[in-house]
Amino acid sequence: MYLETIPKRKNRIKKGKRLGRGYGSGVGGHTVGRGTKGQKSRAGHKSLVAFEGGNVPFYRRMPKYKGFKGSPKVGSQAINVDTLSKNFKKGQKVNIEVLKEKSLVKKSTKKVKILGRGEIDKKLVIENLEVSPVAVEKIEKAGGSVK
Repeated sequence: MYLETIPKRKNRIKKGKRLGRGYGSGVGGHTVGRGTKGQKSRAGHKSLVAFEGGNVPFYRRMPKYKGFKGSPKVGSQAINVDTLSKNFKKGQKVNIEVLKEKSLVKKSTKKVKILGRGEIDKKLVIENLEVSPVAVEKIEKAGGSVK
C-alpha cells in the first residue's frame, strides 16, 4: 500500500485552532497567532471594512455630485419595415400613436424612424415619422405612401 493510493475521506471535519492555550497547542504561544506588535495584535481590536489605517477613507476622497443634472434624453426609437409588415393590415395608417398602442415602441418615445431592413408587401400610409431612403423606396414599391 502506498500513501497516494489511500482514498480521500469525504466530509472531513477538522478541529479548529485552539488559540491562547500555550506553546503545546501548535499555535503561537504567547502571541497566539497574531504576530508581535501592532493594532491587530491588541485585545479588543475591531475595525470597519472601510478602515484604511488612518487615511481618509476612499468614499470620502471621491467627488460628490452636486447641482444640475440636465434634462432627460429625448426618447427616440427605430423600427424596421418587416415589423410594420407583420403588425399592420393593408391600407392602415402608421403614426407614433398607433405604434404606441400596439406596443411596438415605448410609451415615452418622442421620435420614431423607420428603417429599411426586411421586405414589405402591404400598402401602408406612413404619417409624421422619419423614414430612411431605403424604407421609402420599399414602401412606395409596395403601393404605400409617406407623408
